[in-house]
Amino acid sequence: MLSELLLTEMARLSQQDNMPLHRQLYEAMRRAMLDGKLAAGDRLPSSRELTHDLGLSRNTVVAALNQLGVEGYLISRVGSGTFVNNNVPRAPQRKNTGQAPRHHADLSKRGVALSTTFCATQLEIQPFTPGIADFSAFPVTLWQRLQNKHWRMTYPEMLDYSYSGGHSPLRRAVADYLRVFRSVPLEVDQVIITSGTQQSLELCAQLLADHSDTVWLEDPAYWGAVKAFMATGLRLHAVKVDQHGMGPSASDELSPPRLIYTTPSHQYPTGAVMSLARRQQILSIARTHNAWVLEDDYDSEFRFSGPPLSSLAGLDQDERVLYMGSFSKVLYPGLKLGYLVVPKRLVSAFKQAHYDLNRPGQMPLQAALAEFIELGHFASALRRARHSYAQRRQCLLEALAPCLGKNAQISGAEQGLHLCVRLADILDDKAISQRLTNLGLTVRPLSAYCLERQDAKGLVIGYGYAPMTEIERWGPVLARALVAELTRAPQ
Repeated sequence: MLSELLLTEMARLSQQDNMPLHRQLYEAMRRAMLDGKLAAGDRLPSSRELTHDLGLSRNTVVAALNQLGVEGYLISRVGSGTFVNNNVPRAPQRKNTGQAPRHHADLSKRGVALSTTFCATQLEIQPFTPGIADFSAFPVTLWQRLQNKHWRMTYPEMLDYSYSGGHSPLRRAVADYLRVFRSVPLEVDQVIITSGTQQSLELCAQLLADHSDTVWLEDPAYWGAVKAFMATGLRLHAVKVDQHGMGPSASDELSPPRLIYTTPSHQYPTGAVMSLARRQQILSIARTHNAWVLEDDYDSEFRFSGPPLSSLAGLDQDERVLYMGSFSKVLYPGLKLGYLVVPKRLVSAFKQAHYDLNRPGQMPLQAALAEFIELGHFASALRRARHSYAQRRQCLLEALAPCLGKNAQISGAEQGLHLCVRLADILDDKAISQRLTNLGLTVRPLSAYCLERQDAKGLVIGYGYAPMTEIERWGPVLARALVAELTRAPQ
């Protein structure tokens, strides 16, 4: 029976990986198709039938089916149902050699490390209600109209690669925005449009450091930065984060950095805000060691309490800070457009390398975004998003209030789209996270983000992509489950 097969595979996956239920179901169904247990042309039960048979929420089932449909594993026929695609490849049958298969045998050492550590499916902060993404605040119709306009009027050079660092009106709009709202002193020529923060990080690592050079990262760390620096062969050095942000010690300086990566406005994932003294310390260390500071200002648009925070780039007097951000938090993740602001003396080299390594394009998309900003729609979308996220944040904070006490405190709620429930060191946040996952609540254990330290325990909870109605529904469920966990914890 299909449900028994899927439940067995999901149980196995839950023991191996800390992944949400919808991802477990997706993997279980995908493997069943690749192994031939679901044959080409087989008709699947309806989502309602699967929901009943598997004992899962309908959102979880629909999310898994939708992802399989997008990737071409399933096809839907109106009035007939959903079927396994005839083009799904089958895994080759292995001969029985009496030996266990060699996992990752075809990968390099770097490839094994990249595919098995700090995996995004386990660490990417998404809503604590799985299978839901809310983009209701985004003006889809307007955005489609602008894209269609620029596709209709596109001239040949707009279809070619971009060698100038990006569409000039978009770069100008970014520069104006950063000067006003983030106090970043810059000229338009210093702005390079990238495909997002990951590409910005990779470009910085490739141009500013050599293989085996040292990069300082915050601990706990942003998984995307870890992967980018691993891929470029840098040596990772973990620097502890406390309530004031990244806190280098004298012992850290025994491993002098070439690069210092930091998220000072809202540390990912603890949410700590870097103090002015720490910001000045980071800049001083960069000056002393001739290092570069990579400032990831990934969600600075969403500050809900306290005064505005100055960027590191705004304090930099030595032109040692490279500032990066993206549009995905205000608009939508799949937009895949970001920006990198580089010191003047690096502009020519970065543009040339960006062109040679990445062959950047998407000029019609960049043109649509530039007009979207110039006409004031970005500012309007930002205001709506701030209002919406502030409501969700407050709703979640109120729901979590009964959990708070000696063994649980909230950090990082002043800004961004996630918060962190910091737990006492004696608690096992990974075990708690897994038990919550079994209840259908997607939260991440803080310790899973740690590079070296063993004393950071907590739960990282995202609320940015969960509709308000779902936060109102699931927030109290999460709180009750946490209270039960804390009650049975050793005192």
